[in-house]
Amino acid sequence: ALRIINPFLRSFSPANMEIRSWLPTCSSNIVTSTAAAAPTPPPETLPPKLLYSDTSSGSDMPGIRSSSTSSSLHTDLSLQTLPSVPSLQKLSAETLHLSLSVTHHHVASLKPRPLQAITFLATHHNLLYAAAGNEIHVFDADNHSLVDIFNNKDSSSGSVKSVTFKNGRIFSGHQDCKIRVWKLTASKQHRLVSVLPTVKDRLRHFIFPTNYVNVRRHRKRLWIEHHDAVAGLAVTDGFLCSVSWDKCLKIWRVSDFKCTQSVIAHDDAINAVAVSSDGTIYTASVDHRIKVWGRRRSTGEKKHVLIATLEKHKSAVNALALNGDGTVLFSGACDRSILVWEREDTANYMAVTGALRGHSKAILCLINVSELLFSGSADRTVRIWRRGHDGRFCCLTVSDSHEKPVKSLAAVPESEGSIPNGRGIKVFSGSFDGEIKVWRVVVSDLNNNPSCSDLHLVKLNSLMEKIEKNDNLD
Repeated sequence: ALRIINPFLRSFSPANMEIRSWLPTCSSNIVTSTAAAAPTPPPETLPPKLLYSDTSSGSDMPGIRSSSTSSSLHTDLSLQTLPSVPSLQKLSAETLHLSLSVTHHHVASLKPRPLQAITFLATHHNLLYAAAGNEIHVFDADNHSLVDIFNNKDSSSGSVKSVTFKNGRIFSGHQDCKIRVWKLTASKQHRLVSVLPTVKDRLRHFIFPTNYVNVRRHRKRLWIEHHDAVAGLAVTDGFLCSVSWDKCLKIWRVSDFKCTQSVIAHDDAINAVAVSSDGTIYTASVDHRIKVWGRRRSTGEKKHVLIATLEKHKSAVNALALNGDGTVLFSGACDRSILVWEREDTANYMAVTGALRGHSKAILCLINVSELLFSGSADRTVRIWRRGHDGRFCCLTVSDSHEKPVKSLAAVPESEGSIPNGRGIKVFSGSFDGEIKVWRVVVSDLNNNPSCSDLHLVKLNSLMEKIEKNDNLD
């Protein structure tokens, strides 16, 4: 029987493992909660909401606790899979007076044809790039009209995993282990410029046996090549960083597309990469770890070396995001928690300061825009978080309009002054249901709007009364 079964166990195709970066790991590390908050259908326009908070703690048993005014925000739905990490959103009543309100309303829905799962979203120069299957659809971010579709003639490339931009070039990572480079023409069409590694780079390396590495039994590849899906791309200081399910981090020079470094960075598939403004690279893997890479300028080191290993998650890490100055790192994993890391010299570069809980399933994507953190999850919701004056976070609002897991997020801040006493952000959320939702999120300062502030104080008092009533019943 083993002789019959073993060949089947050994043979698998990368195309059949397209969602392995999160699905198998989630099923093995997460126990589904038996209680679920009743979702409320989102109206077209939602009224301003207060800064509600999750009252869960590391020692509490999982459960649900909600009121009629905050059924989706005030919840303990997330199982406490990381009891050693304190919650960062357990705000007091005084902290709720942050004098902010948030509204969001649905603007449009985009459905690239043929209907396929949305695997990645990115914005650049007022254009929205949406990866669906092997195609990349380009929409105008203002009027949402379709501008171009490219890579639609090469179905052998597999699904597009990541898109990034540098020096007028568009870089896309694919299931077929390759990175493609595109150029936007004057007519807003995208033309293929190169495929990495380039033919020139291959010819330079293929002669010498030392340039080959074992990728599996009886099979070798050039060290400049990825041998599994390219899961993430990021750019910094004239360099392109790529990570793959082959466990490797590769550094490419943008000027001539030459691969300058390759590192076996993790013990398992790498799902995400992020780069700070100072060139520090963060990689996240199925091995539950986040690794920090950088150059040691004190020794004149030109290659990227391992600086630190961040270990707190108990399951596959799927997403990374950095704040504006790169001092705060957010990581989302299958353990349903978003961990917040901050730079601390005494703790080997980065130390975890707390966790944001509220999602009931795996975190699949994170972005940080204008002091707001957006998180998308396999529970089909998008949550918006903001940090308070005391360093703690609160969940501003929740959107649950998608029918399947939210795989990717992108956002475009509106110009300053477009909204009196506030700011607006256009948010795009892509899901496995093949639909892209377009939202307009407005964050207003209540200190400059007395009537609105009075209204929210009334709602706050009502909410606190209901919370106290529920506490008494418990």
